[in-house]
Amino acid sequence: MIKPADVSTKRLISLAPDNWVKWVTQIPDIVAGEILNSEFQWISRESDVLIRVESPQHGKFLVLNELQLRYKSEMPRRMRAYAALAEEKYNLPTYPVLINILKASDAEIPTSYELNIAGLRAIQDYRVINLWEVDVNIAFAQPLPSLLPFVPILKGGDNESTIRDALRILRADEQLNQLETVLGFFATFVLDSAIVQQILMGYGTFRTVALVSRNF
Repeated sequence: MIKPADVSTKRLISLAPDNWVKWVTQIPDIVAGEILNSEFQWISRESDVLIRVESPQHGKFLVLNELQLRYKSEMPRRMRAYAALAEEKYNLPTYPVLINILKASDAEIPTSYELNIAGLRAIQDYRVINLWEVDVNIAFAQPLPSLLPFVPILKGGDNESTIRDALRILRADEQLNQLETVLGFFATFVLDSAIVQQILMGYGTFRTVALVSRNF
């Protein structure tokens, strides 16, 4: 069964692609173009979101966004594979970004893949963004609507008042209001279920959140 993070990723990023790629790359003059097909025929895996971008300094390239609910030890090798496959398919350099949603441990998460076999080296750098280290104010200030459903697990977002603010913005926008179930799901990681139910103000929405949680 498809997980809610998988269902929502492409839709979330497409809400404000320019602001998203500026945030994940920290390149202020970058402009997002087409969101490309990220299915690679050589492996049975589809990268979350692959975006063609352009900037005056770096020219045209790809931003590969890989979202993980929790970091897994095999991700450095996968990031190397995804970046290489994207470059091969579209003949453009790739800027890979690994976004970890929930903290799994206190172990340091590597930002590169390195392999040395008989003096031959394979190296792939990638950017790591851990959402629990991201200031919640970024979601409201830039604005980055793509981050609003993740507010409960952002740094400083694990309180009822901030979660209500995020929910208010989601419900006020026709493009965003269906994402409140994702917000509610992540709220259950930081607040008691009874409080989350009260925040969402409705059995229907909370029941959906409960069903979503069983997909993980």
